[in-house]
Amino acid sequence: MHARTRPGPAGPLGPADPLPYRPRRILVAGTSGSGKSTLARALAERLGVPYHELDALYHGPGWVPRPEFAADVAARAATPAWVSEWQYSAVRALLLSRADLLVWLDLTRRQVARQLVPRTVRRRRSREELWNGNVEPPLWTVLTDRDHLLRWAWRTHPRTAERVGRVLAAGDGPPVVRLRGRADVARWLAGPVSAVAGTGGGGDPGQCTPRSAEAQ
Repeated sequence: MHARTRPGPAGPLGPADPLPYRPRRILVAGTSGSGKSTLARALAERLGVPYHELDALYHGPGWVPRPEFAADVAARAATPAWVSEWQYSAVRALLLSRADLLVWLDLTRRQVARQLVPRTVRRRRSREELWNGNVEPPLWTVLTDRDHLLRWAWRTHPRTAERVGRVLAAGDGPPVVRLRGRADVARWLAGPVSAVAGTGGGGDPGQCTPRSAEAQ
């Protein structure tokens, strides 16, 4: 077992900062529409670990929450390596206790809206199936449904920063990487992530020390 490496009192790592080790269990945090799933898939591909999409585990047919959700997440979190989103209050603490890296997509409301609005319109117009037969609701429901995804993302935007702030303040969580937009994401994937994956410069990934399984 190895001691957990922390980025120190300076706060989260940036897109150019080397990773302290090759991560094996990664959480991606961000408000709805920030690009969590897209980044999680990219990380899984580059690091050769499974990606578990929480929305697919949570939503049953007709948008009804699956009763097996928490148990399914717990089973996947117990495995040695994975990438997933950091969301859903029922499993957020469990996932954090198992993660050895937390990636924070810290986009502004305006940045999120520029991504989320076109995606929502495209999905609705094409009737794209999301999870278990579900599709986006009619666009006009943004006017009548307080919890429509577009309104939800705008209203709950500050919560991710608050949660990540608590992780940093506690000082006993995984290292945090803060990315503030697509340019940061691209820079981080091409630099620090490629280095530890062994597909780019930045040192021998064999010298990276995985976090211990403490508190697991």
